[in-house]
Amino acid sequence: MKKSYKLAVAAAAVAIGFTKVSAATPAQASVINYNLTVDVTSGANVGEYHGSFSYDDSTLRREGSEKVGISQGLSILFNYLGTTYTENNDTGSQVGFPIVSFDNGKLLGLNYLVHNQFYIADHLGSPYTGGSKFYQYPNSSDDGQSGTQVGTVMYSGSTSVPEPSTIVGAVAAAGIGLLMKRW
Repeated sequence: MKKSYKLAVAAAAVAIGFTKVSAATPAQASVINYNLTVDVTSGANVGEYHGSFSYDDSTLRREGSEKVGISQGLSILFNYLGTTYTENNDTGSQVGFPIVSFDNGKLLGLNYLVHNQFYIADHLGSPYTGGSKFYQYPNSSDDGQSGTQVGTVMYSGSTSVPEPSTIVGAVAAAGIGLLMKRW
């Protein structure tokens, strides 16, 4: 009787543990972080500038052309000429910009335009494709198609931060495992 009771408790604990972990699995959402380094090699503001961005990758299929924006949790911090810019400084922030674009899961880069300051993209006039070119954005232009390339952007350090529910499930399973060992 004593052995069967312990076996039943252990089986129930394992079942609960797997239920907790599998309940956190379907979303598989995580926050992805990238650092960016802008190397300006020509123009008036030659130097190196740094920033970072993060987003929730739960909407990405990693197939074909995809993008994430503010509605997917895109957050940007970029220090340029002593001013820190965020996603809210993008000229198109009211209509879904800035964006990060991907091709078959591979990062293409940011499309980030701050009026009278800079533009990060691949090609001027291609608002739905991010890239690795840094443009000086002229004061007189508001079309997103004018500018002079003065540098390049390098992206590094993709890291993910798991959802809190995934962590809770893993801790619960470990706790149940310790209880089973103790019994």
